[in-house]
Amino acid sequence: MTQKQIEAAANADPDNRPLSAADLARMKRTPQVKIIRRALGVSQEDFAARYHIPIGTLRDWEQGRVAPDQAARAYLTVIARDPEAVRKALNPPRRA
Repeated sequence: MTQKQIEAAANADPDNRPLSAADLARMKRTPQVKIIRRALGVSQEDFAARYHIPIGTLRDWEQGRVAPDQAARAYLTVIARDPEAVRKALNPPRRA
């Protein structure tokens, strides 16, 4: 099949039409933990320790064995948007 035929067949399928640009814009994306971790330039071990995530859980998420649940997705979104604030909140300064 040519690309044009493939697109026509996909558009003709009433049960599985391709997503439109409007559909894609409406969908919310969850940041991928591996991308967040790499952007921060830290190892799995450091990321897990810094954000209090069990290393096995982090590896499962990164390798696609398990998807983060809704609460974990929200947490990853917060980490992606302001990683330093999350780190500070989890490790408040010690009083002398």
